[in-house]
Amino acid sequence: GGRPLVFVRGSDGEIRALYNTCSHRGAIVCRRDEGNAKTFQCFYHAWTFDNCGTLVGIPDPDGYDTPGFDRAQLGLKPVPRHESHRDFHFVCFDPEAPPLNDYLAGAREILDVVADQSLEGRMRVVSGTQRYSIRANWKLLAENSYDGYHAIPLHRTYLAYLQGSGALVTGGVAVAGGSRALGNGHAVIEYQAPWGRPVARFAPTFGEDAKREIEAIRADLFARHGEERGKRIADWNRNLGIFPNLVVNDIMAVTIRTFFPIRAGVMEVTAWELAPAEESGERLERRLHNFLEFLGPGGFATPDDVEALDSCQIGFAADGVEWSDVSRGMGREPRTDDELQMRTFWRAWRARMTDTPMPDWSDRPGKGTPR
Repeated sequence: GGRPLVFVRGSDGEIRALYNTCSHRGAIVCRRDEGNAKTFQCFYHAWTFDNCGTLVGIPDPDGYDTPGFDRAQLGLKPVPRHESHRDFHFVCFDPEAPPLNDYLAGAREILDVVADQSLEGRMRVVSGTQRYSIRANWKLLAENSYDGYHAIPLHRTYLAYLQGSGALVTGGVAVAGGSRALGNGHAVIEYQAPWGRPVARFAPTFGEDAKREIEAIRADLFARHGEERGKRIADWNRNLGIFPNLVVNDIMAVTIRTFFPIRAGVMEVTAWELAPAEESGERLERRLHNFLEFLGPGGFATPDDVEALDSCQIGFAADGVEWSDVSRGMGREPRTDDELQMRTFWRAWRARMTDTPMPDWSDRPGKGTPR
């Protein structure tokens, strides 16, 4: 949200989110994106803080021999709220916000399915970060990130590539699934994967050498979680939007994506790859290849999406069309290519902009059309 933070595991083992702001004169203290450090020293006046946030060093401390100076109160300040679910850490700057578990609502269960890919029960962010910008309003990427309707026309090059390489396990992209609102503006589409998944769904493009390993992981997932949940973890994709601007897409790989507006028509996007903690070697290489091939800034999908959202922003600026139509699927049980997810997002956005309760609108046939 435009605030510099340090996210760090201290020497005492505790994970903290601290304002990356020197308590002396406000300079940024930690000036690296990632790494390991026992201390952080401000480059401006060399005030030094340990990795728990405590102020441990001041040049010429005798200069502060004054009654009002309390070193114990001048450590790096923690954010007002910092909570976690399954090692997904969230910060909030509103002390009056609801507890994280209440806010996540039905999204908690989807995060659990993602985290259960790991046989050790621990996921990790793979080192490395993708950063890019889109010349469009940030809310368009919220829509796009779980929009199943655009996949076939917009990403036809990728689908043709998969078809030609034999990577489509089902032989096509018309697969079982649906979409659900999860509460508090969150929504998900979940559907049987038409392609291989590095976690435990073999595709010929992974190579025959990988088949035995993937089948062993699959058997272990079934033993741990039962066949029904094991198949859901291994064989099903999910595009999750956590309101307002967090996306966890567990598709051919798992991406975490956040995006922030720079101005009304420009956003900055940051993305990471999530993987089971125990993955390494060829297993991790398969995952990263799948991730970059489709979701990377230079992959098959992301340039398509960027171009589409740039185009939408240009079209909106023309003022010829006042409203977007997101009514698709309102008259039937919602499918993955319907627009329940967008309606869920916009209802939450409107409720917050107007400081009104979340409306209890229904998409079921005969219940009327929300506006």
